[in-house]
Amino acid sequence: MVQPVTLTNTSGAARTSWTVTFTLPAGHVLTGSWNAAVTVSGQTVTARNLSYNGALGPDASTAFGFQAGRPNGQTTVPSGYTCAN
Repeated sequence: MVQPVTLTNTSGAARTSWTVTFTLPAGHVLTGSWNAAVTVSGQTVTARNLSYNGALGPDASTAFGFQAGRPNGQTTVPSGYTCAN
């Protein structure tokens, strides 16, 4: 399991939605998520806001989380996090 991913709106303008993408290490499989609509394509995961957590005013934050199965106890963690709105 990965610690929750926290998103903070550091701009001076309100945002109405967000999308985060990241890459799971080879062999890892997403097994659960919360506070986001999540899709997987290969090892790329896309997490989008839900109806209740998309709007973020300046300096406001929200978080989502996910679980991934690791093959043979591998400890490599996801990488390449990017956020867009």
